[in-house]
Amino acid sequence: MKGRVIALGHIGEREVAAMMVDGQLDDLALEFDGLAPGAILRGTVGRPVKGLGGVFVDLPEGQRGFLRQPKGLAPGQSILVQVSGVAEDGKAIPLVLRLLFKSRYAIVTPGAPGRNVSRAIRDTELRDELEALANGGMAGADDSLGLILRSACEAVEAEEIAEDIAQMRALAEAVLADVKGVPELLVDAPGPHELAWRDWGDVDEVDTSEEALDHSGALDQIEALALAQAPLGGGASMSIEPTRALVAVDVNTGTDTSPAAGLKANLAAARDLPRQLRLRGLGGIVVVDLAPFPKRDRHVIEQVLGKAFRDDPGEANLAGWTPLGNFELTRKRDRVPVKSWLAQ
Repeated sequence: MKGRVIALGHIGEREVAAMMVDGQLDDLALEFDGLAPGAILRGTVGRPVKGLGGVFVDLPEGQRGFLRQPKGLAPGQSILVQVSGVAEDGKAIPLVLRLLFKSRYAIVTPGAPGRNVSRAIRDTELRDELEALANGGMAGADDSLGLILRSACEAVEAEEIAEDIAQMRALAEAVLADVKGVPELLVDAPGPHELAWRDWGDVDEVDTSEEALDHSGALDQIEALALAQAPLGGGASMSIEPTRALVAVDVNTGTDTSPAAGLKANLAAARDLPRQLRLRGLGGIVVVDLAPFPKRDRHVIEQVLGKAFRDDPGEANLAGWTPLGNFELTRKRDRVPVKSWLAQ
């Protein structure tokens, strides 16, 4: 199946959204219990933890979050926070103070003033029109409220964008005025189907039939994510195995014994690694044990990894080579691990 297709369906009773690009699974959103990234809450500041550089925050229903660099906050203070990632088992939910009120066309940014239009929109006349819409939609708003118009604005009518701006502004102003009180969920995170509509942009087809996941081939590819091994073509593969401390990636050449086999497998792994981590919901420290290759070619692998992670929507930091010749990086834990999700 060629083109970009969004398949919306369910596995069991839980929502699933899958993005297929030319028949290959490219992105995935899964419904799960608990507070998902993007949820906005009122919380109560708890005790500081100096060794970790942050504070615990009491959240609704006895849950607990962790906020880094909490300058100026006092224990017992009510604050607004947003869930920024997925917590590991037994750990506090990661939180940030910077809130984002995001829709398909607009993002309202409290504490980050300014009116901005996505750089992906390059038509000068259209940018001027959108800037005028932004200024009009935010007229009279508090100076601390910023606005970003997203790339999806390029293909819609001005009235629809203006309505979206008004809705996001009203939501932001209502939430910001509701600081005092007991811990409470104020804005829930979007479900998988809503997130796909909001964030995955224009596609060739949206399949909402009961068999959408099966027809598109997404279901088989989702189930394959529970396996450690990911094929790379030409008999090569990489094994991706999460542990409590880190994610271990081992690149193998398979049956290819040619002099260039190691470099070919490593380059294929470098190109596909961001997608594999994204789909599997893996993050934290990632250590890549590459197939044998000449040390002089390290810069080639670095370049390919750098480009691959720049094109990935997840937040990653490429740390570099270890003394033993492995490559280390970190990736933000922003999704539920697929293997544990499928096992539920």
